[in-house]
Amino acid sequence: MFVALMGMEMIVFVQREPRPDAPYWSGRRWLAALDAVAWPLAGAMLVLQIPGAGRGAGMVIFVAALFALFRLCGALFANHRYWFTTWWVARAAALLFLVGLVMKLAFWVAAGH
Repeated sequence: MFVALMGMEMIVFVQREPRPDAPYWSGRRWLAALDAVAWPLAGAMLVLQIPGAGRGAGMVIFVAALFALFRLCGALFANHRYWFTTWWVARAAALLFLVGLVMKLAFWVAAGH
């Protein structure tokens, strides 16, 4: 955030608090490892579906493999700090589904049904 007051300039940095540790439960480490590898693998599989991607696809797959490796290390060795990507994606998809449902209901009501 940049603030200018009466010709004087100052930069204000705001630091947010770190997230709390994730709760531990039986099987969390293995599910976190699966989650850590599944999303980069899904991205690499999508890139492979693009016809004529050429060398760009190889680079994207390499970067996806690096992401998978770093995420896997985090999931296995710092499990208390790993947050599932699947929950985030599921919440975003549920929100989009809910917005679509409300819009469909609004159009249905507006049409006089």
